[in-house]
Amino acid sequence: MQAIIDSLFTPIGSDGMIGILLILNGLKVTLLVTFFAIILGSFLGVCTTLMKMSGKWYLTWPANIYVSVIRGTPVVVQLVILYFIILASLDVDKITAAVIAFGLNSGAYISEIIRAGIQAVDKGQMEAARSLGLSHSQAMQDVIFPQALKNILPALGNEFIVLLKETAVIGFIGGVDLMRAGEIIRSRTFEDVAPLFTCAIIYLILTYTFTFLLGKFENRLKQSD
Repeated sequence: MQAIIDSLFTPIGSDGMIGILLILNGLKVTLLVTFFAIILGSFLGVCTTLMKMSGKWYLTWPANIYVSVIRGTPVVVQLVILYFIILASLDVDKITAAVIAFGLNSGAYISEIIRAGIQAVDKGQMEAARSLGLSHSQAMQDVIFPQALKNILPALGNEFIVLLKETAVIGFIGGVDLMRAGEIIRSRTFEDVAPLFTCAIIYLILTYTFTFLLGKFENRLKQSD
C-alpha cells in the first residue's frame, strides 16, 4: 500500500501532485457519468417498458428493436459509434457523449428488469385495484409499481454496479475517467503495479459501498412489510 501511495506522488513533469490529481479527477468523471447515466437509463427503461406492454404494435416494435440492438452489441462499440459518428457533427463533449451512450445501454437492461418485475406481480392485484374504481394508470402507479419495485430492487442495484464498472471504457473516446487516469500515470511513470492496483482498489471500495447501502435499503423495505 505504501508503494502505491508513494507512486502516486512521484513527480510527473514539474508537479509531484499530478498523479493524485489525475486519480481524483478521473474518479469525479466516473461518478458523474455513472450518476447521470443511471438517471437517463431509468427514464428510458420506464418508457420502453410502457411501450412494450402497451399492446400497440407501433410502440412495441420500436421498443423491441431498441432493446435487441443495445443488448446485442458491446457497450464500447455503442460508445465509439455514438461519439465518432452519430454525435460527430454536434460538437458534444466526451462526458456528455458517455452519459448518453451508457444511459442508452442501461435503459435497455432496466426496461427488461422492470417488465419482469411488473409481470411477477399477481394479476389479481390489478383486478382488485380496478374493482375499487382505480383507472389502469392509477392502479399501475399506486398498486403494481410499488410491489414491482421491491421485486426488482436487487437487479436494479446490480445494474448500477455493472454500469459503474462499464464506465472504464470511456478512454476509448479520449475521456479521462478513473481507469484512463491510471493508464496515463502508468505511461508517464513506467510503473504498472501501483496505478492499476490503485484503480482496482477504488472500484472495489465504490462497489462494496453501493452494495452495502443497497442492502440497508432492502432491509428497510422488508421492515415496512
